[in-house]
Amino acid sequence: MKDFVLYCKSYSRDFLRLKRLLESVQQFNADRLDFYISTPKAEKALLEQVLGTSGYIWVADEDIVASNPGANFAKYQAMPGGLSQQIIKSEFWRLGFAENYLCLDSDCVFIRKFYKADFLANDGVPYTVLHQNKELFQISTNRGQEKVERELRLEAERVKAAFDRKGPNFYCAPAPFIWSAKVWQSLDEQYLQPKGISLWDFISPELPETLIYGEALLKYRAIPIIAIEPLFRAYHYDWQYFLMKRLGETEEKLAQNYLGIIYQSAWESELNLGQSQKSAPSRLLKRLKRFGRYLQSYHL
Repeated sequence: MKDFVLYCKSYSRDFLRLKRLLESVQQFNADRLDFYISTPKAEKALLEQVLGTSGYIWVADEDIVASNPGANFAKYQAMPGGLSQQIIKSEFWRLGFAENYLCLDSDCVFIRKFYKADFLANDGVPYTVLHQNKELFQISTNRGQEKVERELRLEAERVKAAFDRKGPNFYCAPAPFIWSAKVWQSLDEQYLQPKGISLWDFISPELPETLIYGEALLKYRAIPIIAIEPLFRAYHYDWQYFLMKRLGETEEKLAQNYLGIIYQSAWESELNLGQSQKSAPSRLLKRLKRFGRYLQSYHL
């Protein structure tokens, strides 16, 4: 078992983004950390067609699902992909490849060299991204996007209540996430099993995996908490991207403080693999709205 590996759960629509991520890993992975990629078995051939076969270790999503004896395979098959991928990412530890892993999304891109020491302390304890999201909340308020803070606070309150914790809200996002198998195991043994449920019953649109990991860590203290700020600059919204670019933000400047960048797939649609399912008028309207938000970035 390795002490640390990289992992990304992906699917066909994101394979062009994943190719970009893989290229950045190959360029900047100074310690040659193993990079695991999981997809549904049915998409392996397409994955190899787009990415080739080198530079990563492929794992079937179905094998990750089956690694949990309490998992309901039928529930996995019936679940929306956006939800099941949260659980698959959270269950990767069960395969026993590593004690800790950096859980990447396909829309992540490394922009400078990274080392195992960026994720683990000298004694092998993984760092934990843990913060209060004040920068995002403030910029959202400044731009008249108060719903961003409102929705994220409500989400955090729901997960916090599930663990009976009082006090400030903490966030372990954005991706990539430094996750410890010990934390996920403590959640399983001390929270889920006593309730007679599995992660497949617990994670939901109202209770996301990133907040669950953080609350499990705060409650059960499976590892010492060594808090750090987010590893990547995340452009959660296109208006945020336009604004920061207008203020002079570049990859070169970001590399002073961040290992990489997240370009959200929700608005970077040009990297979707395959034809859009939306009508031409719908796509045109989306582009017009995006252009409107670009113009809005010029108004302080």
